[in-house]
Amino acid sequence: MTTKRLLTILLLNALGLILFFSWYLPAGHGQWFAIDKGIFYWFNDRMVTSKPLLWLVAITNFRAFDGVSLLAMGGLYLHFWRRETPQGRRRMLAIGITMLITAVGLNQLGHLIPVSHASPTKYFPDVHHVSQLTGIPTKDSSADSFPGDHGMMLIIFACFMLRYFSRRAFAVAVLIVLVFAMPRVMIGAHWFTDIAVGSLSVVLVGMSWWLMTPASDYLVNWLYRHLPGKYKPAR
Repeated sequence: MTTKRLLTILLLNALGLILFFSWYLPAGHGQWFAIDKGIFYWFNDRMVTSKPLLWLVAITNFRAFDGVSLLAMGGLYLHFWRRETPQGRRRMLAIGITMLITAVGLNQLGHLIPVSHASPTKYFPDVHHVSQLTGIPTKDSSADSFPGDHGMMLIIFACFMLRYFSRRAFAVAVLIVLVFAMPRVMIGAHWFTDIAVGSLSVVLVGMSWWLMTPASDYLVNWLYRHLPGKYKPAR
């Protein structure tokens, strides 16, 4: 690993830690709480006066809608899959499995952070719940919303797109993050900082060591060689 890459990793770690502690250390989370509260009430108040917004938030937070985010990520992955050789597709399968293992592992590590708080819809009194307003069983609350699981998974996908595919793929993946992570904030199931601080800080620290060192390549290459099926590389 080059000195430049090590410095980049350390910089990303520093950014992640600064981001987290800027939220964690101030009493009442400082200005972050004002941002969180403002975003929550902006959407919560308008949902009772805007039917289109109410139903948009309801539909995008219905459990089945999570499948749409998987389709979006799968569609981007399919774009590259169709252009690959059989050997390249085998490697993409190895990358995909590595991505899944990474997402599960980093999510578990993220929940070791000694922070636990309820979502805005459970924290603030007398708020509007989308499930009550529409009758649709949406995910509009959480007993422990930090860090945001859904947002973290999406950000990890974007990181893999940048590491193993292209900057254009990364740009599309960032758009996917914004489109599918924000509904959780709009409905009040997550604070804005659950994603912008919690998910992002964990990813900045964890993914820099995983993707910018040979670590992820070792797992991808091992899976490429040992997965069952055709087109195994010659030993």
